[in-house]
Amino acid sequence: MKLFQCQSCGNIVYFENRTCERCGHRLGYLPEVGTLSALEQTGTDKRWLPLAAPDRPSFLCTNAENDACNWLVPPGSTDAFCLACRHNGTVPDLSVPVNLAHWRDMEMAKHRLIYSLKRWNLPLVTRAEDPEHGLIFNFLADPPDASQKVMTGHENGVITIALVEADDAERERRRKQMGEPYRTLLGHFRHEVGHHYWDVLVRDAGKLEPCRAVFGDDSQDYGAALKRHYDEGTPPDWQEHFVSAYATTHPWEDFAETWAHYLHIVDTLEMASAFGMQVAPRLDTQGEISARVDFDPYRAESIQQIIDAWLPFVFAMNSVNRAMGERDLYPFVLAPEVMTKLGFIHDLVHGRV
Repeated sequence: MKLFQCQSCGNIVYFENRTCERCGHRLGYLPEVGTLSALEQTGTDKRWLPLAAPDRPSFLCTNAENDACNWLVPPGSTDAFCLACRHNGTVPDLSVPVNLAHWRDMEMAKHRLIYSLKRWNLPLVTRAEDPEHGLIFNFLADPPDASQKVMTGHENGVITIALVEADDAERERRRKQMGEPYRTLLGHFRHEVGHHYWDVLVRDAGKLEPCRAVFGDDSQDYGAALKRHYDEGTPPDWQEHFVSAYATTHPWEDFAETWAHYLHIVDTLEMASAFGMQVAPRLDTQGEISARVDFDPYRAESIQQIIDAWLPFVFAMNSVNRAMGERDLYPFVLAPEVMTKLGFIHDLVHGRV
């Protein structure tokens, strides 16, 4: 994620900001330009003039009315929704205040996801454009009688996110119950969309064999693999081969977990780069945990460049978190085999597989 600056007053603003806290200007994100801009009204037709791109007067996404989106619809488009929100399918009953609050959190995570996908120019086909395989998000609340819990998951381009995952306390309860070191809304989005891009970039693009050479045979029975995982747990040496315990379930889950971690790493490094961060400990380490994040990780030539920056950086950030009494920012081990898998994802998103 990049840093953004208000074009009106120079204040640093966040990706999710709707207004600049210093000058009060409305803010809008232009996905085609890749910047967050201060806006000025053009008149009475609800169009806004982005100060960062004054030649692109645009409308705010319809979901801005619910304070759930700050993206602009491209000039000339007939869509009421922005590039991110046009992938929405079912949203919860927004007349229920808690649903509205949770949905806004969901949208924040989804927009960060779409930002990354857009940076790589990955295919973003809506369900309207492809009724059988287009990407669509359904945000579903559990029924009032709690007769059946909504399950987060993916099936043929349809990503379902259980609305309750936006409840911090419930998500933490599930994290502990599942024995997970990390569980976030953004993590859910990144994982589930990994399944979608396995369909698009691997299966449908004729890349099954090179993918299987790295992640294993995905033709094995998924249901049986899932049952085995929950009945028997993970192998004792799993950290030598997988990025997470859940990745051991099946090659599909291994791919989706590795995909999610690749997005975690790249987007976090982009933010570190935006702040000009470097790791240079005052220790005699011969450079082993030193790094300068002075490149665009979304355009990195190799996975090694990313790993060489990530390991020192996350070691430092984990240490900072511990000093605050918090869990590690990134509580995972990247073994050599995992780095190879991350390398496959890197080459895949850059069209090099």
